[in-house]
Amino acid sequence: MAGKPLRKHGVTVRQLVEEVPEGCSLPDFEQKPVTMALAEGRNAIFRAVVCGDPSPEVRWECSKGGLSNSSKYQILSAPGSKDHALQINKLIGEDTDVYRCMAVNPYGEALCSVRLTVIEVGFRKKRKREEPQLDLRQELMDLRNMLRTPPPSVRQTIDPQQVWQLLLTADRKDYERLCLKYGIVDFRGMLRKLEKLRKEQEERMAQYIHSISNMTQIEVDKAGVAFFDMELDLKDPKSKISLSKDGEAVSFSSDSQAKRSLQQLGKHYHFQIQDLCPEDAGFYEVKVEDVEVFSTALEAEDIPPSVVAPLADVHCAEGGDAVFECVLSSSCPGATWRFQHRPLQPGDKYEVSVSPDGLTHQLVVKAACVSDTGPYSLDTGLHASTAWLVVEAGKDKGLLPPGADHPAQSRRGRTEGRSDVGGQGEDTTRSPRSRRKPGPAGLFEEARGPQGHFLQSLADTEARLGAAAVLSCTLRRDLGPGAWFKDGVKLGAQDGFDLEQDGLVHRLLIACVQETHAGRYTFEAGGQRSEATLTVRDPPVIAPEVTERLKEPLVVKAGKPLTVKVAFQSRLPVQASWTKDGVELDGPSGGEAQAAPGDGLTRLCLPSVSRKDSGCYRVTLRSTGGSAQASVTVQVIDKPRPPQGPLEVQCSRGAGVHLRWRPPRDDGGRAVEHYVVERQQAGRSTWVRLGEPSADSTSFTDAGVEQGRKYAFRVRAVTSEGPGEALESEEVLVAPDALPGPPSAPAIVSASSKSITLTWTAPRGPGSAHLLGYLVEKRKKGSNTWAAVTDQPVPERRWTVTDLRPDCQYEFRVTAVAPSGPGQPGPPSEAVFARDPMRPPGPVRDLHVTDTSTTSISLRWAQPEAEDGDAAQGYVVELCACGSLEWAPCHAGTVPATAYTAKGLRPQEGYFVRVVAVNDGGRSQPVMLDTLVHAMPVSVSPKFLLDSGLTDSLVVRVGDTIRVPVPFEAAPMPEVTWLKDGLLLPKRYVTSTQDGLTQLLVPVASLADSGAYTVVLRGQQGEEVTYTFFLKVAVKPMAPGPISLKENVPGTVTAEWEPSPSEAQGVPLHYTVLTRSSGQAPWREAAGRVYTHRFTLLGVLPGHEYYFRVVAKNELGASEPSDTSQPWCVPRQRDTVTVKAPSHREPNLSQKPSFAVGLRSHLLPAGCECRMSCAVRGWPQPRVTWFRNGESLEGSRAVYSTDTLGVCSLVIASVSPEDSGLYKAVAENTLGQAVSTATLIVIDSSS
Repeated sequence: MAGKPLRKHGVTVRQLVEEVPEGCSLPDFEQKPVTMALAEGRNAIFRAVVCGDPSPEVRWECSKGGLSNSSKYQILSAPGSKDHALQINKLIGEDTDVYRCMAVNPYGEALCSVRLTVIEVGFRKKRKREEPQLDLRQELMDLRNMLRTPPPSVRQTIDPQQVWQLLLTADRKDYERLCLKYGIVDFRGMLRKLEKLRKEQEERMAQYIHSISNMTQIEVDKAGVAFFDMELDLKDPKSKISLSKDGEAVSFSSDSQAKRSLQQLGKHYHFQIQDLCPEDAGFYEVKVEDVEVFSTALEAEDIPPSVVAPLADVHCAEGGDAVFECVLSSSCPGATWRFQHRPLQPGDKYEVSVSPDGLTHQLVVKAACVSDTGPYSLDTGLHASTAWLVVEAGKDKGLLPPGADHPAQSRRGRTEGRSDVGGQGEDTTRSPRSRRKPGPAGLFEEARGPQGHFLQSLADTEARLGAAAVLSCTLRRDLGPGAWFKDGVKLGAQDGFDLEQDGLVHRLLIACVQETHAGRYTFEAGGQRSEATLTVRDPPVIAPEVTERLKEPLVVKAGKPLTVKVAFQSRLPVQASWTKDGVELDGPSGGEAQAAPGDGLTRLCLPSVSRKDSGCYRVTLRSTGGSAQASVTVQVIDKPRPPQGPLEVQCSRGAGVHLRWRPPRDDGGRAVEHYVVERQQAGRSTWVRLGEPSADSTSFTDAGVEQGRKYAFRVRAVTSEGPGEALESEEVLVAPDALPGPPSAPAIVSASSKSITLTWTAPRGPGSAHLLGYLVEKRKKGSNTWAAVTDQPVPERRWTVTDLRPDCQYEFRVTAVAPSGPGQPGPPSEAVFARDPMRPPGPVRDLHVTDTSTTSISLRWAQPEAEDGDAAQGYVVELCACGSLEWAPCHAGTVPATAYTAKGLRPQEGYFVRVVAVNDGGRSQPVMLDTLVHAMPVSVSPKFLLDSGLTDSLVVRVGDTIRVPVPFEAAPMPEVTWLKDGLLLPKRYVTSTQDGLTQLLVPVASLADSGAYTVVLRGQQGEEVTYTFFLKVAVKPMAPGPISLKENVPGTVTAEWEPSPSEAQGVPLHYTVLTRSSGQAPWREAAGRVYTHRFTLLGVLPGHEYYFRVVAKNELGASEPSDTSQPWCVPRQRDTVTVKAPSHREPNLSQKPSFAVGLRSHLLPAGCECRMSCAVRGWPQPRVTWFRNGESLEGSRAVYSTDTLGVCSLVIASVSPEDSGLYKAVAENTLGQAVSTATLIVIDSSS
């Protein structure tokens, strides 16, 4: 399956496609790189051999970064070769790392990791790095003072009536949390009052809505958007829906980009709030007309922090300290400082601090140098603020004047990081909090003004004509009342402006913006000033009802005219442009589409639409005051196009004519209902309808044709718009049975003195579809007489000829035989001699090292398999030094024996070793050892000698003696440790170790002895190997208790029994329920692997007796049975019906759905059958729909449901862990609906 990694032998292979095409393969490693430990100054070479079709691309990398230094790293590979190598020159201690080799082709990737350890020698081995001694006393004192100062607590006050409204719409699981939060101590009294309020609210809502459901409390997603949902069934779709916050009405829009918006899809309503700020926290209510229908609360702690005062660019002299400071709207412990998008770690270079209230974050870059120049940012996860540090080289002055601008800042000061402090990629001119404005060439520059005295400067603002506008700034300290100026003229309240001061915040408010308000505004206080520009926009306005009307797709039939009118209002000249799917449309000269603007109206005119006119049309209205857009979706429907050809016509012997086609490329906008297949005989003008295959079928077989006649066929697709154009075939001759064609010339697979093996391909053409077999013939080279090799036809396309004379040259040919007779013989094969060839030997087997010393390596191997090739005449042993790429034989000529000792080697040097078998036929494939062999004495690492008789799981009875032997191999003797469940064994366990065997002895097994046992072998070099097996001590279960029978649902009987006493002792078991219909009938299993104490038998017939038996089972067998004392029997009742005329009006039997018996939860092992049942009542008869985890199960092939006289069941034949979840049965009729839920938990049997 695509994406699922497969790990084997240290190689991770991942398939990237669903299915690998035939003839192709995933990449893999034939030879993996080998872990190395080399001395400093040496060269390291990692070698890998990869395979795969197509040939994979190989990349090398390490965990510390890339391998771009060409003088340090060399990647070696020959074109078309499988061998790839990575050479690391002049090793140093920093080269110690994990290196990865990755092979990738279009169908998958393979990854292998290897470690390189560099051994430092000489004085470097003993060097010590001096660690700076930090005096942490001052830091500890600062931290202690910060912890002693508690953050200011904000006590939330809320109207008690709002609390009750919140409880009315909250889930029951949230009652306790809300009561604790708002101080409600009388829980029962709360429930009684809540029930009374709910009835009153339902009476008020009944006049406007039918129902309200699926209400979700307000949530905040990862993008910082708050939302809540509900489903409203309004009696009048035109009813007014309003939203209030803390008792005051707030506005919202249908535009999803607005601050508050409402989207409606049928009965589903989705409210959302964007650009969250602390002021958005509060109590929200949704009303229909004047009735509250839903309440929810947005907590302040749920609002993600935003940037209140962003970072400012800093200019610093080289060697000085640079300080960045940012103020957030709320505390954010996870805020991260970054430099050039990389996280910063506090230390000697960077000092990070946070104010006691958690709002102000400060970064100090100490001893700044030129390399510290770049963008610094504070990232809160959702928002970020970025500023540049410019270090002036060779200057001793501190911060530059506010008006100075550094060239680096103008070039790249804003090219990195996010374009606004919110991190959403929007233009900063839209945010009144932004301290930056667009500068030349699309960059950003600081708003003018001394940033040292302004915590937040004025920001350039755009306002719509007639709307309100606010200009505000925040001082760092009180500098007096201040004064406002417009274009250099001082402003006052008599000029139509509202001037406000709230502490250090100064605001200029304009209630209704006019064109005269545009200009340059300045705020002055204490000799300091900040400036910003107010721009007035007057864009065209499209009426909301027009926008709502255009949201509905326009469906038009092909050939009809289409006119779309969009009315707008604008005081300025407007230019309208229309686009279709992003491509601008031409004017009236465009031919097909006409986009005509009029006085307050723009039109899109399509004289005659076709299918290609379907798409999304967007109109853009532009004026000097701005622009507005509206879009509409046009869907053109037409008759379907003809099915995709060609129409394949295949004549089948005795089965008629088989037709095949593909669905039409364009169905005309309507689903294909069926196809119409017709036939026309050659020479006639009429078409005969043959059938109407369904839309899912694209093939048809006509069995009514006559042999020897010609026919033409055609197929049409039919939709609700009618039949489309036809796809016709050419005339086809239904020919009589023909003789098969000649097979291909036989190919020689193998030849010897006793036999020659042939193979060939089947013939093609008429008469070759159904063959009985093939006749094989032979002749000597130069002869004209063919002799039959087989008397009967050979069914396979392969044959071995044995009646041959050695050293004679033969030719062969094959004839195909069909029911109509044999065909023409095929061409003869190439001439071949009947003689034995000399084949190269096969690869050697079991190559291993028998001994090593400081100057030699001893090897031994086994002869190749006889069937892999001819006998070997000798062997060649080749070595490759660790630092080399060339293989060289270590002896002259060949080695006649299957053992060899390579001498004269360098001490402690590592070598790759391989052996090749040779004879007169050539060389075999080389066999190489997987690991690097060092010229040093042999030490055997500890390992376990596990065979098929040693299992990983043991099951024993209580009281038995347990003896578990574990063989191993090691030299010298390792340290052996036994563990149980990760702890040392208690004293009552007996362990012994001698001569490569360690064993565990438990004299008397008990239930407490169950667990996981681990044997640990630790060598003298510190290497460890472990072996773990699981021991389970069990006891045969005791019989269950008495059985009681009762009828919960008519037509069923429920058996309940007392649990087995063994279950209380912790013995794992399950139950099997058996039934029989009479006292002498055999017992039949009704349910197996029952993990509860209850079972319901369905389909109980009146007048029949039912006996029940329950048996407890586990791994060690079954308990004694527990039977019912009396059978279950439902007597037959014959009712007498008296018919008389009604003397009164028929009662109203209408009833809303309800569950007489609800669903119950199930806990089952994988593989068992699950049956969930419930009893439903109501009139008209309710319809029951099943859901799992909120998704409908209708149409699912894994389950099926039944509904018998109000008893509804959902059956899963074989449950798996994927079937676990929350199941829901929803009963509906015209009066309402009822819901019953249950949980299914499936236990994986393998665990």
